[in-house]
Amino acid sequence: MKNIIFICHGNICRSPVAAILFNRIIKEKGLDNKYHCFSRATSLEEIGNDIYPPMKRVLNNHQINYDRHFATRITKDEYLKADYIYYMDTHNLYYLERMFGVNDKYILISKYLDETIIEDPWYTGRFEFVYQRIKECVEEIIKTLEEIEE
Repeated sequence: MKNIIFICHGNICRSPVAAILFNRIIKEKGLDNKYHCFSRATSLEEIGNDIYPPMKRVLNNHQINYDRHFATRITKDEYLKADYIYYMDTHNLYYLERMFGVNDKYILISKYLDETIIEDPWYTGRFEFVYQRIKECVEEIIKTLEEIEE
């Protein structure tokens, strides 16, 4: 089983949405026995907080089910066990490298699409736009993982 972690700054918007979508899609495809996926933060700012309400509204609008979320910072043990760590922007990468060093398991979430970062909607307010971008990225990640794992 491959361990996958989605990373963002606070673990209240982008990374939980990526993990929710990833887990939903792999379940629909019958691949949930191949991947263990969750999300984490690089900061301590939002620890314990749920998904940010405007992002919850977007998930609700798309009829995406989710459980109560508790923002959590990535641990060294999680880092060591991860096969792939998908991050959203260059700040996330900076903090990952400060915490755990440079590593090739860090992958920009949009690598397989266009190499641009996934903006933080907490600052931009573009929650629907970010949801759509994350969905595209997650679909492409799953497709790529399946090609790699064949």
